[in-house]
Amino acid sequence: MLSLLRNPPFGFKLWGGEEVATHGSRVRRWICVPDRSKLYKLLANPGLYMGEYYSDGSVQIEGDLWAFLLDIHASLVAGDRDPSLLWKLIRRPAQRRPSTPEAAKDNIHQHYDLGNEFYRLWLDEAAMQYTCAYFARPDMTLEQAQIAKLDHVCRKLRLKPGDTVVEAGCGWGGLARHMARHYGVSVKAFNISHEQIVFARQRAAQEGLADRVEYVEDDYRNIQGRFDVFVSVGMLEHVGPEQYRHLGAVIDRCLKRDGRGLVHSVGSNAQTPMNDWLQRRIFPGSYVPTLREMMEVFEPHFLSVLDVENLRLHYELTLRAWLDRFERHVDVIRARYGENFVRAFRFYLAGCGTAFAAGSLQLFQVVFAKPNNNDLPWSRRHLYDSYHDGERRD
Repeated sequence: MLSLLRNPPFGFKLWGGEEVATHGSRVRRWICVPDRSKLYKLLANPGLYMGEYYSDGSVQIEGDLWAFLLDIHASLVAGDRDPSLLWKLIRRPAQRRPSTPEAAKDNIHQHYDLGNEFYRLWLDEAAMQYTCAYFARPDMTLEQAQIAKLDHVCRKLRLKPGDTVVEAGCGWGGLARHMARHYGVSVKAFNISHEQIVFARQRAAQEGLADRVEYVEDDYRNIQGRFDVFVSVGMLEHVGPEQYRHLGAVIDRCLKRDGRGLVHSVGSNAQTPMNDWLQRRIFPGSYVPTLREMMEVFEPHFLSVLDVENLRLHYELTLRAWLDRFERHVDVIRARYGENFVRAFRFYLAGCGTAFAAGSLQLFQVVFAKPNNNDLPWSRRHLYDSYHDGERRD
């Protein structure tokens, strides 16, 4: 296994005290395995059992978890570039349920309905954004970077007062409220997470925006009406590639003749299997597309791609900030959910952050428009005029 991982800087400490590392590797960290059966399972399906055994505490990582997982992801990227037959067997695809409306509701409930109070402990206070922030300056706070992300999206969409916007997968509703408050648009936002919809409606009422923002507890497939703008931030990962053409049909149907839109999604440089443990324990039904696969949303419906930006390193910073806040509140979280949950969520946040750092995950923002829309920017100046260092100038 260590040889397949291109001689990484870690090794195994086995139950009898034996230390195993590849010849010539400089070991910085150790994986401590308590018995033979767990070792065999790790060898057979490391993508599943590393997360399982770390979460239940039976396998220990000596040293810094973030640094260890960064080494893992760097090794995986190297192995995926030139895979052997054995590598392909180890990296076999995880089982994933097709994202039917019924399955999608179950999948979203498992992760997003853990409780609003849980997420409030470690997401930004300003808008409760559970998607990649935009660090226009590296010294930004998480709150500043998330507001900068909202403005970055709005500027890409070139929102203007009076526009009608439909949002697919709105989370806790922060983007919809931001668009309405600062850009003078009206928004209809769809989400199938009951907990998030309740929170979003309460916030809109408290902030005096209920007349301009409507939160609909329904599947994106049921969007009706015609809008100037379509936006989706962090939902495509839950759609599934078998549904991309259908999503494109929904977009095509709901956009006006000169409509425009943006899709923001975690992505991959090449088709690689989803992590088995993430599929089972964190994001059931999820899938991370390549840019080529994302084009299945746009190409069949003649939607014109105008701009593509990759914010990969911004997501590394975002996940570092989330993990730091999670650890600050770990005693509260442990008291409510238990130690196994704490270790699993820590492994998930650190694992995703290091995947972005190593380049095995990307973050794509794709701007598009109806093909006959000639009201197009001739440069990217509209993203930055009157917008210095990530701070909006109203």
